[in-house]
Amino acid sequence: MKVFGQFILVLWFGFFLSMQAHASEEITSDIYVNRAGTKIISGIANVATGWMELPKNISYWSAKNDSFIIGLPEGLLWGVYHVAARTGNGALDFITFWLPTFPSPDPVFVWEQPSKLSDYQALRMGR
Repeated sequence: MKVFGQFILVLWFGFFLSMQAHASEEITSDIYVNRAGTKIISGIANVATGWMELPKNISYWSAKNDSFIIGLPEGLLWGVYHVAARTGNGALDFITFWLPTFPSPDPVFVWEQPSKLSDYQALRMGR
């Protein structure tokens, strides 16, 4: 019973004494339609082209290591990770297109910045 009381006290402090977060930007209908359209298109494109992360990462890591023998396995491992991440985040963006957030991957499409490694931030409100 004592543990339950402590849990309720921690929960109370967490909910009632915490700072309230709010969006700094008012979501208008134009912003909503633009973001929802971008998310659904990028979601479909990232599910369909997620496999392109594999050659992109092999090329990137081979150039970074100055050796194809070291760069190939490293790029292959990172490429498999990024294929799964981009495809999964594309599916997440497609499913949650109705939320007014930006697409998860950065860069949004795999072909946008070929020399930049991809990064994934789910449900981000601002850039």
